[in-house]
Amino acid sequence: MESTEASSHPRRMVPFLDLGRAQAPLRDEIVAALARVVDSGVFVLGPEVETLEQALAEYCHCRYAIACASGSDALLLAMMALNIGPGDEVIVPSFTFFATASAVARLGAKPVFADIDPRSYNISPEHVARLIRKNTKAIIPVHLFGQAADMTPILELAERFGITVVEDAAQSIGAEYRGKRVGSLGRIGCLSFYPTKNLGGMGDGGMLTTNDGQLSDQLRILRVHGMHPRYYHHKIGINSRMDAFQAAVLLVKFRHLEDWVACRQEIAQRYTALFLEAGLERHIVLPERTVEGRHVWNQYVVRVRNGQRDALRKYLQEQGIGTEIYYPLGLHEQECFQFLGYAPTDLPETFLASREVLALPIFPYLTEEEQRTVVRAIAEFLGAQSHTFRIGPPKFLERTSQPTTETHVERR
Repeated sequence: MESTEASSHPRRMVPFLDLGRAQAPLRDEIVAALARVVDSGVFVLGPEVETLEQALAEYCHCRYAIACASGSDALLLAMMALNIGPGDEVIVPSFTFFATASAVARLGAKPVFADIDPRSYNISPEHVARLIRKNTKAIIPVHLFGQAADMTPILELAERFGITVVEDAAQSIGAEYRGKRVGSLGRIGCLSFYPTKNLGGMGDGGMLTTNDGQLSDQLRILRVHGMHPRYYHHKIGINSRMDAFQAAVLLVKFRHLEDWVACRQEIAQRYTALFLEAGLERHIVLPERTVEGRHVWNQYVVRVRNGQRDALRKYLQEQGIGTEIYYPLGLHEQECFQFLGYAPTDLPETFLASREVLALPIFPYLTEEEQRTVVRAIAEFLGAQSHTFRIGPPKFLERTSQPTTETHVERR
């Protein structure tokens, strides 16, 4: 049953994610693109994939882009191309999606977990410096939630110790660090086109970026079982070919990526303004830009203090408001990595973040009224939970706000 507090208010449906709002206007374009693939008879790799590779290489400011079957495979292929294997160590953040570390572990190498900067949630360069050993072969900084990691100190460490940097840019296509696009800063960049990403397909898909021609050739061979020429194998690769249907969809959607990024930036800015206007920054920690660069806001993540995160999430769910927790455990706490011997609090910032973070709805074209609904519900919860203060309805929440026409149409 719903709580008393929830039942006193009508349900206010705000989905955590609605892919249809951005995709519905593109339906005819997408169907036409898929029909062209059907008529072509080329369903795996081929011209559509090559066109996408060229477009993404240019967009990421790289010489080469190599399409593959998923972002997870992109990370695995990167590790394979660098000959990562038993006896090697790769430094990765613990506060990230599982694939960052599993790509290392699957090859018999050891993931070494680094803590995070508590403001950006990205890997801590200071902690990375303390983890480098003679067996360290690579560092994988993750550009989490749409914001680039602090790359200058990481690249300096890598150069000093002869370590390769592989960027996990799965959540951050188009983000920038000091004028440079993510994916162009390390030796290899890894992108994901999972449907929830800022540029998402209608299934899985991934991409690797590099400025190294030999590495590009090697990655292309590894994605087709290590085969070159046809039916001759000098290396053992994997089957990780992008199909032409995904490439066709991504090419249609790619033309709108910058508009969607602008929309996400506007939504994030509005969230922050609404929270500040309501005075809620005293009770939840708002996300912030921590490096000089471009944030593309794949997620808008707040921190809920005093152990109230799960209760707030439950309350919002009762109100019909979707949220998500990225991530409820650091990777160093996952059962499959217990053999590495980490205690939960060995990485204190990761430990705390995993128990406080809450991702709020953000997607094109989330309306202003929906954002006000989210903020109002959080204000109600915090007011009900406090014995020392009551958050009344802020003035801005009392206003009747109709979504602007611009919210519902694509920006060109």
